[in-house]
Amino acid sequence: MKIMSIMQQEPTLSTRSISDAGVGRILDRVDVAVWIYDIDNSRIAFANSAALDLWKADSAEQLYARDLASDMTPTVAKRLKQYQNDFSQSDATFTELWTIYPNGKPKSVMVVYRGYRLEDGRMAMQCEAIGDVKDQPDNLRSAEALLHTDVMITMFSVEGPPLYLNPAARNAFLAPIENFSNLFDDPSDYQKVIARVEGVGQHRLVTKLRTVQGNRWFDLSLKSCSDAMTGQPAILFTAIDVSELKEARDTARHLANRDQLTNLHNRSYLQGYLEKLEESGAAQGSTIIFFDVDRFKLINDRYGHEAGDTVLKQIAVRARAALRTQDMVSRLGGDEFVVVIEGQCSRSSLESQIERLQSAITAPILHGETRIDTTISIGVAGYTDETTRFTDVLREADIALYASKQGGRNCTTFFNTQMGAAALERDQTEVALKKAVQAQEFVLHYQPRLDIRSGKIIGAEGLVRWHHPERGLVMPDAFISICEETGLIDELGQLVLEMGCAQAIAWRRAGLDLDLSLNVSSRQFSDPGFLTLLKELASQPGFPHGHIELEITETVLIGDHTSIAEKLRAITSMGYRIAIDDFGTGYSNLSYISRFPLNCLKIDRSFVDQLPESGPIVQLILTLGQQIGARVVSEGVETQEQLDWLIDHNCEEAQGFLIARPLALDGFEAFLQENTPTAGA
Repeated sequence: MKIMSIMQQEPTLSTRSISDAGVGRILDRVDVAVWIYDIDNSRIAFANSAALDLWKADSAEQLYARDLASDMTPTVAKRLKQYQNDFSQSDATFTELWTIYPNGKPKSVMVVYRGYRLEDGRMAMQCEAIGDVKDQPDNLRSAEALLHTDVMITMFSVEGPPLYLNPAARNAFLAPIENFSNLFDDPSDYQKVIARVEGVGQHRLVTKLRTVQGNRWFDLSLKSCSDAMTGQPAILFTAIDVSELKEARDTARHLANRDQLTNLHNRSYLQGYLEKLEESGAAQGSTIIFFDVDRFKLINDRYGHEAGDTVLKQIAVRARAALRTQDMVSRLGGDEFVVVIEGQCSRSSLESQIERLQSAITAPILHGETRIDTTISIGVAGYTDETTRFTDVLREADIALYASKQGGRNCTTFFNTQMGAAALERDQTEVALKKAVQAQEFVLHYQPRLDIRSGKIIGAEGLVRWHHPERGLVMPDAFISICEETGLIDELGQLVLEMGCAQAIAWRRAGLDLDLSLNVSSRQFSDPGFLTLLKELASQPGFPHGHIELEITETVLIGDHTSIAEKLRAITSMGYRIAIDDFGTGYSNLSYISRFPLNCLKIDRSFVDQLPESGPIVQLILTLGQQIGARVVSEGVETQEQLDWLIDHNCEEAQGFLIARPLALDGFEAFLQENTPTAGA
């Protein structure tokens, strides 16, 4: 191995005649410890006598045999590789305080490092110990901390290259670093830093810096200082990589503001967005479009919840594509969406935007190979001089949406003051209904059912009425829909079943052979506690098994036909009968009808009204009833001509104003007595 002078990298003319052994003897007489460190193999390749003493080695062979990697930390190994890279690129020299561990005991020395090219071409490191460091524990420990910390600590001249980089900084930043500004991904952040440091002497910010791993986020702390060597102005900064934390916070913020299914903004973000608009004055003239999917529950029931999710996601994509970039779209939850059209907009322009939105959303949606057709109902309200808060405008848009629903769905309604008055009345009705359910302010009226063949009254349908303490008797049309929307239908439905069963038991005890049919809502039917309630009622003493009929609509039959059939069989096994109300107006999958234990089909009044024109449809239902063994009742019979047609076509039962209107209990019992033939008559 050729040993080079400790003073220079290349031999001069005056030393070229000296042999390698001679150079070694010269170095042995030097008091400064000099050694060559083979970075790749983690071994010392040459050491003079002073270096042997420093490393506590009895001989050069003993020192050369030591594997210095055995107790080397990853940080030190990485630092040495940094040196090797720098030496390969330039004639670099470094002077640093290092702690070595000869025979496991720490020894701190100031060392000058230079590159040294071995005979096989590999880059090694020439080390010269220029000073011993003693009795300075704080300095030694701070030097170790700077070496091992992951925090990047750097000193820069204001406009020049770095004056100092600790190992973490050297490992992170792209070399060579020409000046401080080159580290910043955003030049404006650099300008802010310089202005603040020059103005107040320090600054802190989170920004992106250019590193060997790409642009990453750092928490920077910067202070003005002076270079201890030259006295020139400098900037000392520490940088902590916070990329993972920043990304996690950004993700959390995104999730907090976004609906996870559709990725639209959520209710929370919508509220904050509108509040900012109001504070800035930009809300005036802006419009809120509130829409939801018509009969969305039916989509879930018919095709499954995954299909429902597909519909919602497609609506989100289509709504976003149909509107302007500056328009905000959010999902409130369920199938409810809100669009904010910011700024003044003419009525015609607004109607055009709504038409594009409606057209885009109502195009067929594919879930796998299944085609799903959807429509939406829309309510529109705007910020005016009277309504300046988002809660008021959103409420008005909701009222307009409700009007669209009441108007037949698949339409758009603009809010007006008359709607507001109607909504106020509805709110008051809702409050009163909650009290009414608790106070049980409801009664049943009974509409007789006629056996057409015998002319006898064989039963009745129990119809609920609200006995309002101030308004008197309130018909179902005024409160059933509100009960369904608010969930009060569950409690009301239970109350109706309890009243109906109690009355049927009373009739049975009085010796009356009457059937009683009671309506069950689809929500009530799907309630997990529904079967338990029916079982409790059927276990009462005197319960008239086979004489209480539960009327359900065709929509109840949509979904998992196997589980629905099992539930219906469980109900009939308790002693109840099952009737399909308003038959023919809903979803009738005839291939499944025979699987359900149905006792009765009730022909909807709309078909009876149109007799004889609707005769083929009514005849079809009559035939179906015969085929599945279910009695058929025609509802809404109001004329003798209708009854005659039903008699001619062998319909079994009739119900309607021609026979009798719904009657209070005493009125029904009086009617029953008047229309029951006496013995021997």
